[in-house]
Amino acid sequence: MSEGRVDTVIVGGGHNGLVAAAYLAKAGRSVRVLERLGHVGGAAVSLYPFDGIDARLSRYSYLVSLLPRRIVDDLGARIRLARRRYSSYTPDPSDGGRSGLLIGPESTFGAVGAAADEAGFGEFYRQCATVTSALWPTLTEPLRTRSEAHRAVVGAGGRDAWQWMIERPLAEAITSAVGDDLVRGVMATDALIGTFARLDEESLVQNRCFLYHLIGGGTGDWDVPIGGMGAVSEAMAAAATGFGAEIVTGADVYAIDPEGQVRYRCADDEHVVAARHILANVTPAVLARLLGEAEPELAPGAQVKVNLMLTRLPRLRDESVTPEQAFGGTFHINETYRQLDAAYRQAAAGSVPDPLPCEIYCHTLADPTILSDSLRAAGAHTLTVFGLHTPHSLADSATPDRLRDTLTSAVLTSLNSVLAEPIQDVIMQDSSGRLCIEAKTTSDLDDALGMTDGNIFHGALSWPFVEDDEPLATPAQRWGVATAHDRILLCGSGSRRGGAVSGIGGHNAAMAVLER
Repeated sequence: MSEGRVDTVIVGGGHNGLVAAAYLAKAGRSVRVLERLGHVGGAAVSLYPFDGIDARLSRYSYLVSLLPRRIVDDLGARIRLARRRYSSYTPDPSDGGRSGLLIGPESTFGAVGAAADEAGFGEFYRQCATVTSALWPTLTEPLRTRSEAHRAVVGAGGRDAWQWMIERPLAEAITSAVGDDLVRGVMATDALIGTFARLDEESLVQNRCFLYHLIGGGTGDWDVPIGGMGAVSEAMAAAATGFGAEIVTGADVYAIDPEGQVRYRCADDEHVVAARHILANVTPAVLARLLGEAEPELAPGAQVKVNLMLTRLPRLRDESVTPEQAFGGTFHINETYRQLDAAYRQAAAGSVPDPLPCEIYCHTLADPTILSDSLRAAGAHTLTVFGLHTPHSLADSATPDRLRDTLTSAVLTSLNSVLAEPIQDVIMQDSSGRLCIEAKTTSDLDDALGMTDGNIFHGALSWPFVEDDEPLATPAQRWGVATAHDRILLCGSGSRRGGAVSGIGGHNAAMAVLER
């Protein structure tokens, strides 16, 4: 058993851990990152999932909104993002997708009989911006109290928006702003991605999800990472090692001592390393397990992700838009307000929703670099389909393979309900003749990445501020990364203001260490 000592050990080499490593190494601290897998990046990775197909897909996470430019600039990370031309397209399920709502440079509210809602839709998001623009800069600062956050929003003209985004169930604001069921659904989806909830829940978990989906950059724009999501993690890893951090892959941490020792296995050897600080880039439940403590109950995940490799984009029943327009933003399928509510009720009763609410992202329309020259020349494209209201509890009644097959079938059936041709007709085959379909369920995220119960946020999201009576006495508390142990800090999505590909958890943990 080899021994060593460093200033900081980071358990988990996901993008947040790499951000923390880069900041601390830049400040002159000795840092060792321990990653269980054979590569860094966690959920922010790009791989070649289909045999013989030269396409590098973002396997788990896929878009970037919450990554502050400040972090990229501070670390000199070579990250490029592409802006999507359109916001979204939503086929109208009431006519089988023969008409639809395009939102972007040429919005088409009138095409779905919702012309009267266009002004209300625009005003709703203008009001949202008064909250998000005021709160966004605070995510990389010490935590504010609820009263301080409220004053900042009111000062930006967001008194009314604060009330319905932060204090009351989001359903009230959406249904007051617009009347059309389809338009309401487009607005509602950002409150439900990865979160199993109704829009009128008094817990406001849906409001918190909505806020984080709109807060990025203060505008809520979701951009495509050039080179795939793996390029983001690779840039952060390069920054960390460039500043002198040590990254060890294949390092399986199996025990953490609150006094500062970390035990791990690498190849056939046992190792122990002592550190002044331990940053946990794992879920709070995994951290408890490593400490030998009772695991906290975390909110389970509620999504399925399916990657598709296509020979070309599929034809639409709506002849007023091109496939490039429809897939140029977020393509919503069976996500009207009523459908979302019905899907929740079905899933809560233990059934896979029918139809399954889904949304699609076409990486290659904004960034064709993930394809080989020959695939680009042939007109190939990738689609990422994200299914909502598929809670981890569904795994209790099926084997992992059966659940994966069931959810994949539900995704394809939902997609086919609005296309002019079966999606299967344009799915590419790999070198063995298999359709290029890769599905990842909550069970897959738990098994492969250690995301407890498949929750992509490492548990329920919290407000990006603390209640007025919460303690802010220590650096860890002030930065939202505290645990029950002084030496151990959260640095991943489970930290306050964590979640999504943001680097904020890693940044804030590093700031807490440096403040000490």
